[in-house]
Amino acid sequence: MFTYQTTVKIHDTDAAGFLFFGDQFKIAHDAYEAFLDAVGFSIQYIIQEEKFLLPIVHAEADYFVPLSVGDRITVQLQIESVSKTSFQILYDFLNDYGKIVGNAKTVHVAVDKNSKKKVSLPDKFVEAIQNF
Repeated sequence: MFTYQTTVKIHDTDAAGFLFFGDQFKIAHDAYEAFLDAVGFSIQYIIQEEKFLLPIVHAEADYFVPLSVGDRITVQLQIESVSKTSFQILYDFLNDYGKIVGNAKTVHVAVDKNSKKKVSLPDKFVEAIQNF
């Protein structure tokens, strides 16, 4: 499991002062980018050096408890499954008390950088992410 921590910012909230639903995905994506950095496949590295890209083809989220400006969040990211061409990530959002206040899931598919056609995930990438 990979852990990412952040705080709800004013720009993450809606007019009522609660975490805007779309910003939960933004925070999940921030955790995803930090995870890729940690396993040696930063977004910058993939874009500049690799022959594949990893677009999100499905995303879903649930919200259990409202979050407000200043609330600290721990995002626990884990790889749910890996197939030949795709992988799924689960994100649990926990408050300071360790209570799950939301979750999300994203599905990423490997595509060739030039043709944009689906390709197999590189073995070295699969090895890097499978420990999580």
